[in-house]
Amino acid sequence: MLKLSPVDLLSCMLCNDAPCTTACINDLKPDKIIRSLRFKNVLGAINNVTNACERCCAPCVSKCVSINKVKIKDIMEFCYNAKTKFKNVIKKADISCDFCGIKLENPYLLSSSVVSSTYEMVSRAFDMGWAGAAFKTISLIDIHEASPRFSAIKNFDGTFLAFKNIEQLSDHSVIDNINIFKKLKQNYPNKFLLVSIMGRDDAEWRYLAKVSEEAGADALELNFSCPNMTEEHSGSDVGQIPELVKRYTKVVKDAVKIPVVAKLTPNVVSVLPAAFAAKEGGADGVALINTIKSITELNAINNLYLNKKTEIFSVGGLSGLAVKPIALRFISEISSEEKLKDLYISGMGGIYTFEDTLMYLTMGASSVQITTAVMEYGYRIIDDLIEGLELFLGTYGIKSLKNLEGINVKNLKDVTERERDIAILPKFVRDNCIGCGRCYISCMDGGHQAINFKDRVPSLDPKKCVGCHLCILVCPCNAIVSSDVKIKKK
Repeated sequence: MLKLSPVDLLSCMLCNDAPCTTACINDLKPDKIIRSLRFKNVLGAINNVTNACERCCAPCVSKCVSINKVKIKDIMEFCYNAKTKFKNVIKKADISCDFCGIKLENPYLLSSSVVSSTYEMVSRAFDMGWAGAAFKTISLIDIHEASPRFSAIKNFDGTFLAFKNIEQLSDHSVIDNINIFKKLKQNYPNKFLLVSIMGRDDAEWRYLAKVSEEAGADALELNFSCPNMTEEHSGSDVGQIPELVKRYTKVVKDAVKIPVVAKLTPNVVSVLPAAFAAKEGGADGVALINTIKSITELNAINNLYLNKKTEIFSVGGLSGLAVKPIALRFISEISSEEKLKDLYISGMGGIYTFEDTLMYLTMGASSVQITTAVMEYGYRIIDDLIEGLELFLGTYGIKSLKNLEGINVKNLKDVTERERDIAILPKFVRDNCIGCGRCYISCMDGGHQAINFKDRVPSLDPKKCVGCHLCILVCPCNAIVSSDVKIKKK
């Protein structure tokens, strides 16, 4: 059976109005199928492919704009072969859920940021299938943004590993934003509008909450977490002080009848003090995490040795794939705490695929919010987020998202509870091994010298192996996996 490497998929530029699909004479959408594979929606990809490409002259390939022409016909053949061998019946499940009791058609919201900052943007996202949006934070602060204000750490393939911004809040007036809210609710009554607000004192928090509710907000998100504020007593400065989190949460709760969630900062040792404070102030839930204070764009070589003009850089908020493990850790803190069990959790941080969504739901979140993936790939990612989740749940018999919420929390163990007297050995998948020796190098220099390498073939010395699984992680070909072999440590 034809095998595909990640390079085959990454060579696709994920074009807008893709020439390959325009050129297709079989009424297929190769761009959509490749995009589904890129975003791990494998069931969607194989469900939408046919064998029409078998005798096709592949005009799609000749129209491909990528420097390294994408192997479109091979990819389609791979998907069709996978479809014929797939034993399950592919079907969809209902992925509706709720936000503090308000029904959502799916768990996907735009998070409060540039991606949800105008009527035109949010309406376009709603039309494409997003269930709701947390509108970019409104305030009475006079906002003047820096330029440029974004930077990124990239993988070797050019995709974002991490993204940093120094962007602040909405630069529209409160009146302008209120008119946007009214128009959105008038034209999209069944979509969920979460309005993010930030005040500097009791009066501002109260005023912003009331006018947002009057304009049709379904719920409020209190921004206690923006790391980029230049005003005192705002953003993460507030979120790091539990007394202020409690105070302002109570001010807002006393002013409105709609649900209120506190958006918490990750720029703390533990998120629990702020979560407890939000609950004590009456919050219906929490949203987390906002971005993490960081520096990404420092170029020491340019600045020190190449006689180039010294670049200006600032501490800003980090988002994207790199922050997902940190977000899951903070969410687990709340979902593991018995006294916070009734707090609703909306999770965010590095969500790109439906698999990422599953991580958040099984760790205790009930909905998710997304920005960085949209900034990189556009609102269109909602297609594979929805389809991937629907097909996975339906095909494997999971009836609703409620069946997933928090199920992995019980598997979260403190390091002091982990078994330390056994080693689970790795095993080699010989058909996948290309003899590169990466496992040998890593084990020799960063592990326990338990891999031998002769005639370009690796082998394991079980007497030396401690079961750390470094070899599995560094193998570029999935040629090493965990085994069922457990040995007692001496």
